[in-house]
Amino acid sequence: MRFLTAGESHGQKLVGIIEGLPAGMKISKASVDEALRKRQQGPGRGGRMAIEQDEVQLISGVRGGLSTGAPIALEILNRDWENWASIMAWGEEADLESRKVMTPRPGHADLTGALKYHTEVRNILERASARETAMRVAIGSIVRQGLSALGVEIRGQVRAVGGIHAQCTDEEEYWQRVKQSEWSVGDPVAEQQMGERLLVAREQGESLGGLLEVQVLNLPAGLGSHVQWDRKLDGKLAQAVLSVQAIKGISFGIGFEAGEQMGSLVHDPIHYCPGQGFSRGSNHAGGIEGGMSNGEAIVLQAVMKPIPTLYQPLDTVHLETKEVVKASVERSDVCAVPAALVVLEHVVAWVIAEVVLEKFPADSFRELETAWEAYRAYLTL
Repeated sequence: MRFLTAGESHGQKLVGIIEGLPAGMKISKASVDEALRKRQQGPGRGGRMAIEQDEVQLISGVRGGLSTGAPIALEILNRDWENWASIMAWGEEADLESRKVMTPRPGHADLTGALKYHTEVRNILERASARETAMRVAIGSIVRQGLSALGVEIRGQVRAVGGIHAQCTDEEEYWQRVKQSEWSVGDPVAEQQMGERLLVAREQGESLGGLLEVQVLNLPAGLGSHVQWDRKLDGKLAQAVLSVQAIKGISFGIGFEAGEQMGSLVHDPIHYCPGQGFSRGSNHAGGIEGGMSNGEAIVLQAVMKPIPTLYQPLDTVHLETKEVVKASVERSDVCAVPAALVVLEHVVAWVIAEVVLEKFPADSFRELETAWEAYRAYLTL
């Protein structure tokens, strides 16, 4: 299974193709649109989100609400295109000067991309933009629906924003508050403090980053592999999560705390119960050992840096004159941490779907369900 995306931030549309999805899987366009809506929400979002009303169009590979086994083609229109049609036109008539960018932003792909591709910054920032993640959310939403049908749940929470840390628990009441929170935070006190920190950042022309957590529940042991480096589940997840714009680090379970503790306090004792199979007395490993799921919840945390577009811009160097000037300002967010959480949930969903189909190759979803249930029954022996 694989996918490709294309499209620019201010281009006509974003497009995607999924190949290798089994036939007969239920696909709800409404569920995809709901995920896209969630990605656009949250405190600190910029003016672009007031323009776009993202909606997926299913072009091929789905008939009667079911996947056919053929490649699935999707598109999401950019409503802002009408304001950029002359600038982003593909032909020689394109206006290459009026929105030309020669002052790269520190922390963005601007300078490195301009140097790599021998071009001005506009051609880099259009594709490097986090606008691209809208299509990855749509693609992840489709496979997430299949995982849900297998009983796999993916959920996430914001643990910190701008140095404000939430007091997190695993209680169901806490997770209900996470779902209801515009910050995706279950701690009301921290949520209020995050809002206050956002107001200060906006007034100062600053931006905020944070700490996010994604969990995968009800996944059986044995997905992924130890035999080659590129088949390890934690490696696959790390690559996917770190590919999301502004994500700068990832850890699993207790993460970096594992380097500060004795082994007896880090590793998870193994238990066995007839009729239920093996389990762990704790989950410090975050559900992955030896590059494979171990049957416990997969728990990963990721850090998001502040968005590099600042309304009080940093110094940079003009690409042509080499003069020290202020960096360019593109329309942007003050804080996109809750939106990034939505993106992370869906890129994680893609990786989980990949390893499920590696373990249980299937041309139809019915075959997948049969193999899945047989394997889960085996694990309880």
